[in-house]
Amino acid sequence: MKNAIITGTNRGIGAVVLEELARRGCNVWACARKPNPEFEKRIKILSDKYGVWIKPVYFELSNEDEIKTGVKSIMSEKLPIDILVNNAGMAFGGLMTMTPIAKLKEVFEVNYFSQILMMQLVARVMMRQKSGCIINMASVGGIETNPGYLAYGSSKAALIWATKCVSKELGPYGVRVNAVAPGFTNTSMGHFNNDEELNKMIEKTSLRRMASPEEIAKGVAYLASDEASFVTGHVLVIDGGRSV
Repeated sequence: MKNAIITGTNRGIGAVVLEELARRGCNVWACARKPNPEFEKRIKILSDKYGVWIKPVYFELSNEDEIKTGVKSIMSEKLPIDILVNNAGMAFGGLMTMTPIAKLKEVFEVNYFSQILMMQLVARVMMRQKSGCIINMASVGGIETNPGYLAYGSSKAALIWATKCVSKELGPYGVRVNAVAPGFTNTSMGHFNNDEELNKMIEKTSLRRMASPEEIAKGVAYLASDEASFVTGHVLVIDGGRSV
């Protein structure tokens, strides 16, 4: 039975990744921003359903001290950490000329620097174990370029580069590092202002539909599994055959 840390488990893809790994027999430290009775009720139901433990851990990704405190509380349990899923992030759209530098820094703080800090903290445990798997939630927005996505796209592009770099650094310790790059997915972050925008995005995919969060979660679960034991430094694109 493996133990996993997953960030952003309160909603969206993270909530579904949490259930998918629990269904496959993983214990989970379920990270979220703030205490939430509904969230704790849901993870109790999942814990009972799948016969695993799921423990809530709360911290803000924009707060370095909170991240360190949260991870320290996990490490204090002196249990192996087999999987880290850096899922949480923030979306932001805006043309370059209309994007304040402060907003750019905020997006990078959450989508890049916090992910690096999580990897730094957890990698120390995995290196001592000589095993482990890190999965970063990137985006096709970090691979293709479109106007209006300077902050979000460049933060995800940086995360993809970091994934490949860190995979080379941690590989000799038996630690694998990969990324998942979802395309247009049916979550609250995949919101469009009107049906016309929605239809234009759907028409860009060969399969002519959005991904479900479950389809993204299955990609994460594969990379976290022993079936992917020789996969590292890889970006798994799950986009339905998207064209720019």
